[in-house]
Amino acid sequence: MNSGWGWGVLLPILIWSLFWKGCALWIASKNNQKRWFLVLLVLNTMGILEIIYIFYIAKKKWADIKEILTVNNSEVK
Repeated sequence: MNSGWGWGVLLPILIWSLFWKGCALWIASKNNQKRWFLVLLVLNTMGILEIIYIFYIAKKKWADIKEILTVNNSEVK
């Protein structure tokens, strides 16, 4: 990838994928779903499987995702 165009495409995909993978792994670990955690960790689907897991399998809403991203001061020590 010698051109700036390559990174201009790759970087947003990477950020998108890491965001959804992190959220999905967090939810799977909180729900003690070890098999889902391993599947989500190993497979790279650019966020598609992660979104399906979060909203259809774990039945979370966007507000739950916002809560994951919000740092609660009482939890941080």
